[in-house]
Amino acid sequence: MAEAFATDTTKSLLRKLGSSAVRSAWGLEADLSSLEERLSAINTVLSDAEKIQSKNDSIRLWLHDLIEVLYDAEDALDEIECETLRRKVVKTTGSTSRKVRRFFSSSSMIAFRLRMGHKIKNIMERLAEISSLKSNFNLNEQTNDGSHVLHEEKEILYRSFESFSGLIGRDDEKERIINILVEPFRDGDAHPFVLPMVGMGGLGKTALAKSVYDDETVNNHFELKMVACVSDGFAFKKVTQKIIKSATGETCVDLDEGELNRKLETILNGRKYLLVLDDLWNEDAQQWLLLKPLLSKGAFGSKILVTTRSEHVAVIVGTVAAHNLSLLGQEHCLSLFYSCAFKERQGELYPHLVQIGNDIVEKCKQIPLAVINLGTQLCGKIDDQEWKTVRDSEKWEEKEDGILPALKISYQLLPNHLKRCFLYCSIFPKDYQFIDLILVQFWMAHGLIKSSNPNENLEDVGLRYVHELILKCFFQDYVGLTFSASFKMHDLMHDLASSLARNECSIISSQNHQISKTSRHLSVLDSNSLFDQTLPKYPHKLHHVRSIVFATSLEGLGCKAGFEKCLSEFKHLRSLELMDDSEFEAFPERVGALKTLEISQFRWECKNEKTPKIYLQITKLASYGCRCRIRRAPQRCSNGTPSTLPEKEQDELSLKSLPLVIRGLTI
Repeated sequence: MAEAFATDTTKSLLRKLGSSAVRSAWGLEADLSSLEERLSAINTVLSDAEKIQSKNDSIRLWLHDLIEVLYDAEDALDEIECETLRRKVVKTTGSTSRKVRRFFSSSSMIAFRLRMGHKIKNIMERLAEISSLKSNFNLNEQTNDGSHVLHEEKEILYRSFESFSGLIGRDDEKERIINILVEPFRDGDAHPFVLPMVGMGGLGKTALAKSVYDDETVNNHFELKMVACVSDGFAFKKVTQKIIKSATGETCVDLDEGELNRKLETILNGRKYLLVLDDLWNEDAQQWLLLKPLLSKGAFGSKILVTTRSEHVAVIVGTVAAHNLSLLGQEHCLSLFYSCAFKERQGELYPHLVQIGNDIVEKCKQIPLAVINLGTQLCGKIDDQEWKTVRDSEKWEEKEDGILPALKISYQLLPNHLKRCFLYCSIFPKDYQFIDLILVQFWMAHGLIKSSNPNENLEDVGLRYVHELILKCFFQDYVGLTFSASFKMHDLMHDLASSLARNECSIISSQNHQISKTSRHLSVLDSNSLFDQTLPKYPHKLHHVRSIVFATSLEGLGCKAGFEKCLSEFKHLRSLELMDDSEFEAFPERVGALKTLEISQFRWECKNEKTPKIYLQITKLASYGCRCRIRRAPQRCSNGTPSTLPEKEQDELSLKSLPLVIRGLTI
């Protein structure tokens, strides 16, 4: 990441080194004790280094080198922990676990001890080299007990999940757009009729389009309404699928382009519709020309509203003059800021803060997203020094790089535990709909959730993290569900997270096949060329990967076969997320070789009653969210627990849950 978090990782390592599962393992006590001493020594200066890294490139690079070694140390300790847990299983399962013992017999314990000893020695040498450089930076030593405390801003947590849309001051523009959309069709009007809405990022284009979309006048005027977000690129097939899903709820992943075309024609035929294409930035006119004839199948009077940052896109798609979204008026910005920063009329109690707030709003340059984020960050804070820190931040003067300075400052104000969780979200695609409980499981798999209270449920802590990020407007579009909640990231927030996480996260797409040597996370936007072109070139770079998110389906048998083949290269994979439509006819057996996997989500179609014994090798599995369709339920389904997995083995394998859901049955 552009900002390193060595302190948290070091604390986590020291905790692991103190655990019995690692401390007494495999005759490595001396090596592990030396590692602990080295980590403890370097830990004393990390807090100071992290505070000043943004102002000192040498320290930032030093921290990045350190974090790479720390990650390798974590991987080594994970291996030791997994082997220790499996060794316990061998001792306790007796004759009923011949396959488990056979797995162990293939790996010599002596060979493992030698291999791990060599790894730890290499880590020690690298740590010693890095540690020797710390004297160059005159860092202050600080005593730290290593505990993690969740610092909640209780004043903020009492607020509701009200979404500050930034629509203050947009009433006239909303009315103008609605009047254009509901205007009757006249001879000579273009069909389809396309109105572009153009404006820089953060002005509230999506919020305004949503408000227009939900307006009662618009509802009464159109027979059919659809919306498709195209932030991740304007690929004809993908956009067509999104439009159909919005209209019918169907994903249509099994249809080819011809079938999709016919289906969309049938849906639109003779109906007066409104389609919102949100965040269109791809300037490839060919993709639009493929879609345009299909959209003309609707009735005359159908309208398309396109939001975009690009004036060139507006020229390509627009059939009328674009609506250029203006900057928000200064008075409206002030009103928006103080509605975020203060409770009703609370500002009257702190006139000294109001003047500082006026200066902050002026620096936001009339961009609502910037105003909202800083306002929510300052909510509940009455120390004028905290407000001055925002006003006087050097980030305002940094060279423009496409990221709003206010968002950088807002990120800086986050505590480290929230920073790490926020940055992790960059591996998911733009407009991804997060589910809070699932995201928390991913954070837990990567050790991002900590509590100083051993009796506290980490899932509850993780949900508090989510709530804090929502209230600070790092997440938006919050929707409460029956047992969970969903939310999204603003595309500019996603840009911020991606820029800060660039050293650890590689985005794989048809335009970019590069995998950084420091990548710990892979986000796959285009999988069709991934397994036959990209991954075979970099097998050595896959060994350190900890998470993979597929933002596209694994289309084609060759792609799925390549995926299964590559699984064996991911030695330290902790989380795996596949799209719902990445369906396997058989359970990918190589998943069982991912010893450190803690959470996985994908779907397979069982064609027989045989249930794979995945527990044989996955020892750290905490949540296995596999969605499974079958033609015949296994005879062994019983009481929600796999009959092949003895209860004591579940305990020994740290298995919290194994929910394999089959049409209401759990196997």
